[in-house]
Amino acid sequence: MKSSLAKEVNRIIVLIALSLVAALAIQNIWPLVVGLLGYIVWSTRQLFALYTWLIREEHTEPPDSVGLWGEFYTRLEHLFQQERRAQENLQGIILRAQQSVNALEDAVVLIDSHGYLEYWNHAAHRLMGLNEEKDLGQPLTNLIRHPRFTEYLSRGDFREPLEIPGPVDDNRILQFRITEFGVGDQLILARDVTRLHHLEEMRKDFVANVSHELKTPLTVLKGYLETLQDTVPEEQARLRRALSQMASQSQRMEALVHDLLLLSRLESTNTDNTHQAVTVHGMLKRMRESALALAPDKHHEIVLEVPETARLVANPAELESAFGNLITNAVKYTPEGGHILIRWWQDDKGAHFSVSDDGIGIDPKHIPRLTERFYRPDTSRVTQTGGTGLGLAIVKHVLIRHGARLEIRSELGKGSVFTCHFPQERLVSKPTALAQ
Repeated sequence: MKSSLAKEVNRIIVLIALSLVAALAIQNIWPLVVGLLGYIVWSTRQLFALYTWLIREEHTEPPDSVGLWGEFYTRLEHLFQQERRAQENLQGIILRAQQSVNALEDAVVLIDSHGYLEYWNHAAHRLMGLNEEKDLGQPLTNLIRHPRFTEYLSRGDFREPLEIPGPVDDNRILQFRITEFGVGDQLILARDVTRLHHLEEMRKDFVANVSHELKTPLTVLKGYLETLQDTVPEEQARLRRALSQMASQSQRMEALVHDLLLLSRLESTNTDNTHQAVTVHGMLKRMRESALALAPDKHHEIVLEVPETARLVANPAELESAFGNLITNAVKYTPEGGHILIRWWQDDKGAHFSVSDDGIGIDPKHIPRLTERFYRPDTSRVTQTGGTGLGLAIVKHVLIRHGARLEIRSELGKGSVFTCHFPQERLVSKPTALAQ
């Protein structure tokens, strides 16, 4: 490029020199003017040729030229070739990405920050009925009109997936997961979970039916055991000990059946719509007294920090079940002479209920699975506490039905804190019937 520039400068100098010689020879400045004007006209023609070449949509060979302009055309042509190769490579990558996405069985949908459709794969057409000719650029909520999906999008909390009937077939259950990226853009993945949904329904029905069928024979068995315990003489110690153990296990089985039936009901019914104001202070006061009577030999100090004005719109029976499970767990896993604190407070985020203790604590690695059915961090505790392993699962489902969530903080040897966070809409804002 430097050599071409030097040649062009030399060419201009030679032109000016020849024009000056001619001007001196005829004693007139016109040869110089004509020479410079000719160079300007030639350069202008090259500039128009460059412009004409650049604005053409199809690719053509660059104009023929010499000197600096010829070098300029050559360099531009090289740059255009590099750009075309880069575009072809990028187009190939995009094509492979589209082919890969279209090969997925799950629907992939891309929407912009305003909720308008930008892209979707073939599975989205099959599962969600999206049509490229009509739906591109349309709001997704106009095409998927399920109220839970609209609420899910507007809420912006995508930590948990959403399962709703598909817009094409009501018998098909779709699970939606949303990931945010860029500036407000969202990537939506939809999976057909109909088979898993049916299997889960079958499992729930099986557990509910089995639990229901076990309830009657357990009641009969428990009644006969109580009768036998009352009639066996004191001197038959071995028989009385066997009957006592049988009665204890039958009570445990009865509690398990009760919890299974309760959990099944919580899972099989819709979200709680009860609009009843519960007097939280009175409920927790009774629970504190029951907790003290649960293990009087442990001499626990149970402190209640709940304002008397505490109210919550909830299902009182379900709320009592959830709170009771948390308080009972604290009593079970807190050693003799331990401290248990029951708190209730409200702020701009809603209402909060917590049970904290200075008991044995839980290894943090177990916390994500604590609300699973029958999950226990330490199986040796089963015989010590006699629990069913369903308490925290019941708590989780009660909170879900009330739009709340459970937070667990614990450390081995330093106790645990279980906190229930209720949304603002569950606070009592106007007079309603009170449930004690």
